[in-house]
Amino acid sequence: MSKLPNISTSIFTVMSKMATEHNAINLSQGFPNFPVNERLTDIVAKLAKENVHQYLPMSGYPPLLSKIATLVDDSYGRIIQAETEILVTAGATQGIFTTILTLVKTNDEVIILDPCYDCYEAPVLLCNANPVRVALNDDYTPNWGTIEKVCSSETKMIIINNPHNPTGKILTKSDFEALEILLEKYPDILLLSDEVYEYITFEEKHISAHTREKLLHRCVIVSSFGKSFHVTGWKVGYLVAPENLMKEIKKVHQFLVFSVNSICQVAISDYLDLVSVDEIGKLYQEKRDYFRQLLKESRFELMPCEGTYFQVASYAAISNENDVDFCKRLIIEHGVAAIPISTFYADGKDLKLIRFCFAKDNATLEEATKRLCAI
Repeated sequence: MSKLPNISTSIFTVMSKMATEHNAINLSQGFPNFPVNERLTDIVAKLAKENVHQYLPMSGYPPLLSKIATLVDDSYGRIIQAETEILVTAGATQGIFTTILTLVKTNDEVIILDPCYDCYEAPVLLCNANPVRVALNDDYTPNWGTIEKVCSSETKMIIINNPHNPTGKILTKSDFEALEILLEKYPDILLLSDEVYEYITFEEKHISAHTREKLLHRCVIVSSFGKSFHVTGWKVGYLVAPENLMKEIKKVHQFLVFSVNSICQVAISDYLDLVSVDEIGKLYQEKRDYFRQLLKESRFELMPCEGTYFQVASYAAISNENDVDFCKRLIIEHGVAAIPISTFYADGKDLKLIRFCFAKDNATLEEATKRLCAI
């Protein structure tokens, strides 16, 4: 008997497989296709011959933990304790899974805001808990009144994703103020803040849960070096949480993966001495602007993109098909792969919107948009 009877193969896997089968340009799955920074690859090449290939401490490579604490202080002005409030994880997804597995119990309720990334619901179900899916407004802003209506004594956790995948929306100061007012009414609700795209924002600066003093005692924040440094295949992320929560999370982590890739942790630690996270947003803003400029002559309507490396577009002027069928036809007939937004909703809500990943080299973006403009 399946523990996840209603969950099937990820849409990302489906679309990437179709892209390969039809030799299409893959703008569906969220991974960069341009070279990793040479400063980082040079570090890895040097470390490959050094004694960094055995188990590291369960919480993470101590110099990396110290540098994460410094990064959080530099970025958000928050002082955290490296030894007790940080955990290096095998990617952000493992960090999210471990957090939910640790803190959510049978029959608890977890509020998930739709459209949402697909890794949130499964661990909730595996805890024999109940995911409560609440749709964002059609402009992807949260409706805090609606969210509050589903809160109860059974609610254990609210998950937010900021900057937001798939829509590129970022939360505002007023959003956090509304969230704080809500949580004051429910002192037992925890907050899981998925901030893996925290350094990929554009005109407006990212507001992190790290900066919200009222939330820190009840909040687990998820970050990703894989996303920030264009090394998604390394699967290195980290959690920041108050010591009382982190102590429990580490208990599960030690039996799930114990410790994370050693050479990657050491490489990232060394790389943090050379790189500024300010470089990241600038790189992707250039790519976003170039991608949007190239699509100006297309029949797609581009939605606002405030952060992440994803661009949502409406195809309503092109077709009345549902978004899954449109994306499949886009691959087969036009050679470009995208992700249908309806798959991020529990109820499959179809607004004729699809998601493109613009974390690609210029040649890829140029050829993809040439095909899209011809539709």
